[in-house]
Amino acid sequence: MKTSNLFEPLKIGSISLKNSIVMAPMTRCRAIGNIPNDLMATYYGQRATAGLIITEGASPSPNGLGYARIPGIFNKEQVEGWKKITTAVHDKGGKIVIQLMHTGRISHPANMPEGASILSASSVKPGGQMWTDSLQMQDYPIPKTMTVEEILQTKEEFVTAAKNAIEAGFDGVELHGANGYLLEQFISPHTNMRGDEYGGGIDRRCKFVLDVVEAVAAAIGKDKTGIRLSPYGVASDMPPYPDIEVTYEYLALALNDLGIDYIHVVDHSAIGAPAVPLSIKEKIRAGFSNTIILCGGFDQAAAERAIDTGLTNAVAFGRPFINNPDLVERLKNNQPLSDKLNTDAFYSADEKGYTDYPVFGG
Repeated sequence: MKTSNLFEPLKIGSISLKNSIVMAPMTRCRAIGNIPNDLMATYYGQRATAGLIITEGASPSPNGLGYARIPGIFNKEQVEGWKKITTAVHDKGGKIVIQLMHTGRISHPANMPEGASILSASSVKPGGQMWTDSLQMQDYPIPKTMTVEEILQTKEEFVTAAKNAIEAGFDGVELHGANGYLLEQFISPHTNMRGDEYGGGIDRRCKFVLDVVEAVAAAIGKDKTGIRLSPYGVASDMPPYPDIEVTYEYLALALNDLGIDYIHVVDHSAIGAPAVPLSIKEKIRAGFSNTIILCGGFDQAAAERAIDTGLTNAVAFGRPFINNPDLVERLKNNQPLSDKLNTDAFYSADEKGYTDYPVFGG
């Protein structure tokens, strides 16, 4: 009998995986004081049978700490905290990359340290509100338009964070160019209204993203560098725009020229966003010769089909990993998945709904 392609080994750049099942990045807000901790190490260690774990978004600078209790990787204490997590995963034979997430305009001063600034490509206020521990729900402020000097400084912050990640024991880095955060704020004409070299046409709106990718790849190795993209994603008040398909085709070709490890494409239609058209996924696949990871609403059968057709090399699962820490074993052994999911505890501060889900039969 042919082995399921989900459970066959896969090499992504310099990272050798024991299977093609990826644990998607999911913000969980357990990093008290923005420092990774023992509870987080337990959480990731429980899920180390995934071929690859992509962590929750970690900020490369104080300016990127948009949400309450998200981790950073810009100081020594944070690096030491992440070492506990990489050790926990590696001790169980897993592989783990860190997602570098600068939230840009999706932020509030109550969630940031003193002296930090809310920055974006342009001063476009997002609609809606966000949670703060001290003030509860608050409107988003108007972000500051980044100067060229701030753009260059932020690029260097990404580079330093990537180097910190390697020091902390990570197998690689994923740059978060999705979900309406800073990198996507430069890509979209709704949030980028600049008139300089970083705004205007597609090539200029993509320049900051590609500059960051190139600099990070030069610092840690292109075989350890990936990026997440979300065409047609509407998270963080990011509506679609007419040339979106051409934009992501351009990005795929430019990223291919840079030779990075992988592109991770997320489709949020399973949770109510517009579906990412198959045509965009096919153009990204055609334009990028290295690994593609697809994420969004997959079950095992759909994941198998996507790999079989060549549309993707690996499939990322998000929510199923929350309440099924042994998701890989359940899929491999045709065991039912848990239907008990404590959504109220997604972003709380303790072990409830985090590390207390049992394995099958537990």
